[in-house]
Amino acid sequence: MEARQLTPEPSVREVTDRAGFMALASEWNALVEATSHELFYRHEFIRIWIDNFAPSAQLRILTLRDAEGKLTAALPLMAERATMYGIPVRQLTGTANPHSCRFDLIAREPEAAAAMFFAWLRRDRSWDVLRLTDVPEGGAGWELFEVAKRAGLPTGAWEALQSPYVPLPATREAFLATLQSKFKANCRRRRKKLEEKGRVEFERVDGGLELEGKLEEGFALEQSGWKGQQGTAMAQDAGSRGFYTELARDAAYAGRLSLYFLRLDGRPVAFQYGLTHGGRYFLLKPGYDESLKDCSPGQLLMDEVLADCISRGLREFDFLGPDMVWKRDWTDHVRRHTWLYLFNDSAFGRALCAAKFRWVPTAKEVVARWKK
Repeated sequence: MEARQLTPEPSVREVTDRAGFMALASEWNALVEATSHELFYRHEFIRIWIDNFAPSAQLRILTLRDAEGKLTAALPLMAERATMYGIPVRQLTGTANPHSCRFDLIAREPEAAAAMFFAWLRRDRSWDVLRLTDVPEGGAGWELFEVAKRAGLPTGAWEALQSPYVPLPATREAFLATLQSKFKANCRRRRKKLEEKGRVEFERVDGGLELEGKLEEGFALEQSGWKGQQGTAMAQDAGSRGFYTELARDAAYAGRLSLYFLRLDGRPVAFQYGLTHGGRYFLLKPGYDESLKDCSPGQLLMDEVLADCISRGLREFDFLGPDMVWKRDWTDHVRRHTWLYLFNDSAFGRALCAAKFRWVPTAKEVVARWKK
């Protein structure tokens, strides 16, 4: 009897160390470019994040390969011990934090990948909760959420951010026509006020020998204001300083870096740390001299940056981060980002879900009403 040849099937494989993750670089980026083409999902961005924020993390990176061995999906996770309302939990979480801006499942066929990853995770009893942070509206991570929900697992979602963005037209004149007349008049008046104090110059730094010095100028300016007082400036923490420094070097090499400055008599009074990719500009970190807030140097720099982006043929300016009044001066468009929670199918998992999404919110509502 002739032996029947078995047909290979798609398979999930788990990568648990840095060396294994590094080996995925080229095919990982090919997958990103073929799907969302999102900067923050690229291999080098995640690698720099892991090296600076979670160098000793227990990686659990899920990958899906088709019958021919081609990478078709990836979900970079790590296992950690955490607490939820003071209770120890075993958590799987995306390799992300607020510096990551957004996170998602990367997949050529999101529905099929979500089903495969869910089946893999459901057989694993070593975790209590899986958390994906800042998944964008329409992101593939929602497919995993829906698969778990349909299977009867306890789930929950929390909208974390509405990030403003600006669709950029072909000309600056067309963009200016979208802004309110009062706001444009205020910008002209504040620029004139700043120019009365000295020579105003605009500068963009893409890399080169001056990069390190310029980056330090930006770090110092950002730390001089309220971010420095609250301890959230880029340079105040070893992890974040290392992350933004290494990211700038990598982006400069790849032709993606854009450090913008507004200078008054040579000294920086406003700064933007930005990256460009796929026809879009991403504002990761802004800063300005708060002693000059009556001149709004941050908004004056915004005007210059937007004009520069349009002249470079970019199609979008993405503010990233939370919705803020100063961002809304430039746009009415926002992207929603949501934290997605999947709880393991156990009595403990169901209790955790109930506590986070029913009991605690109800208690807070009762207290709020009582205080009125």
